Amino acid sequence: MTGRRCRNVKFLTLLFMPTMQKIRLSRKRLSRRLWLHHLPIFAASAAAVFLFYVTRPYKDVLTKLSFSTAYPALVLIAITLLIGPWNLMRGKRMPISNDLRRDIGIWAAILGIAHTAVGQNVHLRGRPWLYYFYSHKEATAHILMLRHDLFGFANYTGLISVLVLLVLLATSNDYSLRALGTPRWKQLQRWNYVAFALAGVHALAYQTNEKQKMPFVAIVVASIVVTLIMQAIGFQRRRFAKF
Repeated sequence: MTGRRCRNVKFLTLLFMPTMQKIRLSRKRLSRRLWLHHLPIFAASAAAVFLFYVTRPYKDVLTKLSFSTAYPALVLIAITLLIGPWNLMRGKRMPISNDLRRDIGIWAAILGIAHTAVGQNVHLRGRPWLYYFYSHKEATAHILMLRHDLFGFANYTGLISVLVLLVLLATSNDYSLRALGTPRWKQLQRWNYVAFALAGVHALAYQTNEKQKMPFVAIVVASIVVTLIMQAIGFQRRRFAKF
């Protein structure tokens, strides 16, 4: 019995060893992402939010929070789109899923969702539906109840952008990658381009509507222009690499 038990233990050990190794590697990777990615990104994001918050002259907390979460969120989304072209310029191949890009995207989504949640209560306190629909008094002057002015356009683009970020956040994990398969998962994650484009348009529309100061307009314009240039460079590098 002793010999049989030893053989059984040895068999079970060999059987579960790959799984145990995967668990150890997964824990090591998670710890590395936590200390090298999430904590620094959180610290930088918190510092940026705090800086925007304390320097704004707005009187109420909600307006300050909405403003202070908007710009860091946009910049983080832009950074996720810069990592790929930057690595190509350095001669490095991008893996299907890059942990740094994924983790920055997670915090971009968190800030974007926070901005949207707070923003629904800034201009029209307690009446968030008026961000997207005209009031009964205003509707008499319009054919459609849906807002089709600059204010409505800014809100719709922002809403669609954050909905895309929600989907990307929910699928930014290894389980979704395995469940969807590499091609479908990659195709889904490419919606990040759409989220960024809509967020940029949303920001510019709101800045136009509110006649925002030039330094803040410059942040948005610079994020868009740098991203477009880097993406164009990355596209050219990938194109020439095929020949």
